[in-house]
Amino acid sequence: MYKVGLTGGIGSGKSTVGRIFEILGVPVYNSDLRARHLINQHPDIIEAYQSFFGSDIYSNGELDRAKVAEVLFKDGDLLNKVQDIVHPIVHEDFNTWIEQQKSPFVLKEAAVLFEGGGASTVDDVLTVTAPLNLRIQRVVNRDQVSEREVQERVNNQWSDEKKVALSRFVIHADDVRLVIPQVLEVYQQIVTIGNSAKKG
Repeated sequence: MYKVGLTGGIGSGKSTVGRIFEILGVPVYNSDLRARHLINQHPDIIEAYQSFFGSDIYSNGELDRAKVAEVLFKDGDLLNKVQDIVHPIVHEDFNTWIEQQKSPFVLKEAAVLFEGGGASTVDDVLTVTAPLNLRIQRVVNRDQVSEREVQERVNNQWSDEKKVALSRFVIHADDVRLVIPQVLEVYQQIVTIGNSAKKG
């Protein structure tokens, strides 16, 4: 099975691209959504979060995400410790999901694919890019947060340039170039490679 990582910085348009691929019939594993689920369910993650943030960090089985985010995006060392625990469990969950898929190719959507070591679990990477000022404005409007808060999150992610240099496919979601034709072009390339891999 041909596995493609789908990544992009916060506000890049990555999730929109993922939804278009799903409409085209491509199975998409959303690492961020699965991580949210696992953070509330997996005993090892719950134990780690309680040891880092206190036993009251969960309320009615739900993690206090706002409190965690406030601390993590200012403390790079603690962020790394949390990711070292969460990411391997998400990788394991991805592998279980893969076994259930019948398609010759799948996408693994992850905001921190490179930063979290997820790039090693896929065959190629598709990065979605957009100018930083546009990304910040999108997130401010979407999440009702300040530009400073968005910038703190951006600072914990790799730059677009660094991601693009390691990616086989790139889509520009810059409000200048249309996204759907770019997705269709990449889709055709993925279909060709995926079918070749299946025959091999």
